[in-house]
Amino acid sequence: MSRRSRAGQHVAGGDSRFESPIVLKFINKLMYGGKKSTAEAIFYEAMDIIEEKTGQAGVQVFNQAIQNAKPALEVKSRRVGGATYQVPVEVRPERRTALAVKWIIGFARNRPERSMAERLATELMAAARGDGSTIKKKDDVHRMAEANKAFAHYRW
Repeated sequence: MSRRSRAGQHVAGGDSRFESPIVLKFINKLMYGGKKSTAEAIFYEAMDIIEEKTGQAGVQVFNQAIQNAKPALEVKSRRVGGATYQVPVEVRPERRTALAVKWIIGFARNRPERSMAERLATELMAAARGDGSTIKKKDDVHRMAEANKAFAHYRW
């Protein structure tokens, strides 16, 4: 056992426009090849598109989308006596947010719209409404955990 204490959790500041740490994490995940200013421009343009289409504050729709996309359960593989079981486990809060961000960005990149800002805005609005690919993915993960509830006693 290590004698050193655990490293503390780094608390990031906020982004330049909304002062929100979750928006900063989202922009960092959206970034490709170190081009943060491009990622910020895409995100803020998506927020403007959302405000224009819905009439609500863009960051409010964004927060609702993240909240709707967060999974409560997931399955992890556990090997017991030569057999591999999919064991349902509860997801930690930081990982919930990370999964929601990853799913939203991933599904936005696969959408058919012209610009990335339009794709992101459409995916965020769909997730905020409670439909779209991101919510389907969350439901699939929950369904998988529910189906494997019998192996919950293998939890570690």
